[in-house]
Amino acid sequence: MPACGQPAQPSPATWQHGHVTAATHSTLFPQAPDTADAVLDGLDPEQREVATALHGPVCVLAGAGTGKTRAITHRIAYGVRAGILQPSSVLAVTFTNRAAGEMRGRLRQLGAAGVQARTFHSAALRQLQYFWPKAIGGSMPRLVDRKIQLVADAAAACRIRLDRNELRDVTAEIEWSKVTQTVPADYAPAAAKAGREAPRDPAEIAQIYNVYEDLKRDRSVMDFEDVLLLTVAILQDRHDIADQVRSQYQHFVVDEYQDVSPLQQRLLELWLGERDNLCVVGDASQTIYSFTGATPDHLLDFRTRHPGATVVKLVRDYRSTPQVVHLANGLLAQANGRAADHRLELISQRDAGPEPVYTEYTDEPAEAEGAARRIRELMASGVPASEIAILFRTNSQSESYEQALADAGVPYQLRGAERFFDRPEVRKAGIALRGAARFGGNDTLLDDAVDLPSQVRAVLSGEGWTTEPPAGSGAVRERWESLAALVNLAHDFAAAKTGATLADLVAELDERANAQHAPTVQGVTLASLHSAKGLEWDVVFLVGVAEGMMPITYAKTDEQVEEERRLLYVGVTRARRHLHVSWALTRAPGGRANRRPSRFLDGLRPGSTATVGRAAARGSGGVERGFTSRPDAAPRRTQRSPARCRVCGRTLTDAGEMKLMRCEDCPSDMDEGLYERLRDWRGVQARLSGQPDFCVFTDKTLMAIAETEPTTPDELSRIPGVLKRKLDRYGDDVLAICAGQELEQGPEGE
Repeated sequence: MPACGQPAQPSPATWQHGHVTAATHSTLFPQAPDTADAVLDGLDPEQREVATALHGPVCVLAGAGTGKTRAITHRIAYGVRAGILQPSSVLAVTFTNRAAGEMRGRLRQLGAAGVQARTFHSAALRQLQYFWPKAIGGSMPRLVDRKIQLVADAAAACRIRLDRNELRDVTAEIEWSKVTQTVPADYAPAAAKAGREAPRDPAEIAQIYNVYEDLKRDRSVMDFEDVLLLTVAILQDRHDIADQVRSQYQHFVVDEYQDVSPLQQRLLELWLGERDNLCVVGDASQTIYSFTGATPDHLLDFRTRHPGATVVKLVRDYRSTPQVVHLANGLLAQANGRAADHRLELISQRDAGPEPVYTEYTDEPAEAEGAARRIRELMASGVPASEIAILFRTNSQSESYEQALADAGVPYQLRGAERFFDRPEVRKAGIALRGAARFGGNDTLLDDAVDLPSQVRAVLSGEGWTTEPPAGSGAVRERWESLAALVNLAHDFAAAKTGATLADLVAELDERANAQHAPTVQGVTLASLHSAKGLEWDVVFLVGVAEGMMPITYAKTDEQVEEERRLLYVGVTRARRHLHVSWALTRAPGGRANRRPSRFLDGLRPGSTATVGRAAARGSGGVERGFTSRPDAAPRRTQRSPARCRVCGRTLTDAGEMKLMRCEDCPSDMDEGLYERLRDWRGVQARLSGQPDFCVFTDKTLMAIAETEPTTPDELSRIPGVLKRKLDRYGDDVLAICAGQELEQGPEGE
């Protein structure tokens, strides 16, 4: 075990040389670690800090591709395996069923089954269903999956005609109102204050919103926002129920914390009560859902609300090459606003790759054809179709790329369209596999099947799967791709679980269906930038990166434009190795070529110049410990990690060496006399405060001071270990000693 407060010493072969990989690029079914300490193997120093910080508030600021899911799942698993956390007392919440399912799967693989990993809505719904008879009584309203028909009925009742787009936009306004806890009567002033551009007259939207709520009551139904609102109301009003929930859950982990809405934050506070066993993970630079009510303020204000919090910054990017990371950092370097003030500068841990490719096309069809042509070349060179994605700003851009890929004979899948486990062929395949698991002994199809993969192939051959894909594209090819994904999953599952049976695979499929954790489909992914969040590919095509689309035309305010920049940043950081950025000069052939590349690329693409000055990097990796006094003081930023020896230039990983900013074996230019005077002074201060010597300053910090011989508070503050609190308390004395002055040894601070 590492000493308290110090990162453990990983062997170089584990993380420093690139063996830690991003979440979705790891082995699908690895074996569980043998011991609690083995859970920590392979984590880098900052990830290990997250995993071993099991008490009190913890805030993890995690850049794209830095292994945040790995860090928090290993944190939970380490606590469970070490006997510090009870699995049933932990609630981990995130924002999508896919992410929650992935988290549960990883925890099982790490030997920490039994931990609840759910979305906010799923966790709240379970509690609401359980406590409804006790708190409300009677039958609970039916949950409606989609509210748009109810909104249409409400608009009709108000005699307000809405076209298709207006109906969607008014529905979004109602959702925003509910997650920000805005009632119909307050909608107009609240929307104006938030700077929202209402799709209709705000008074009309308020009227539709009011009737919508009436219709739900009349029909005894509720929407997803009601699930949160009702759970909050019960926990606020019924202290006995709140106490029962809090006795069940003592430890909370919140992923994607930059995306929480005010309503979700209120629910989290009610779950917590007066306790502080909370770990939050997020990145303000990936805040791209503010239009839904999400805000990074809760993440950015975490240290203010929890002055004793430990803050860990993850900046080692294991996903993308240095070339991709350089572009991502460059995008944020030109950003403005509060999120930009807390941005993290990523440091790629991968080998060098190709430079991003920038291409200008005459029109959008030519751009789509160019992308399809390049994808065919990549596939011919051995890149799997499933490792390629085309990302665009709006779903309306998809059609051109669907047509171009179909014309080129390239299989594709639409992300955000029909969910994998809802597809008819997947449902039929599941029924067939379940039947074979029960009655396979009487099925002649399975007579020659010797293992699980061959059994699955035999069963699915009756559903349309063949060893070779059908020619062309379209519905037949899409059905084959779905069945092929199940065949591939069976191979991975059997390789990971020796002796796995068909019944075991069916159970795995049921678990994945509940979590919407789909297996990989062998086709190029077409997705909007918003729906690509949390995913990654070897090759990414960012298309339509032109003014008017990126940023989108209706992004008017500085805040809206900055969110568009962050959206492009999310797109860039989806790429592991190859990144293609393109734009078209006009929409249709023969049109006026009046478009220009996105302003976000100014100074980054070849031949362009920056429109704004580059800001200095503000974010760096490392750990900031909590403080117990002066909560209004700004936390001091720690040294960038990885640090390098100021003598030989080697990367430093040991906490003591990082304080000295040199290797232990490298020559020291320390003033021995100054070091001894500092030690004597420290002893006096420790006795006066009734603390051990190291609580004033550690030996390594005193050595660093004696080597650096600072002359100003700013120089002293740059030494690792000299936090703001200690600078305020001891800074004058330390600088006086470094200047050769004699101190009167009286009571400290008097």
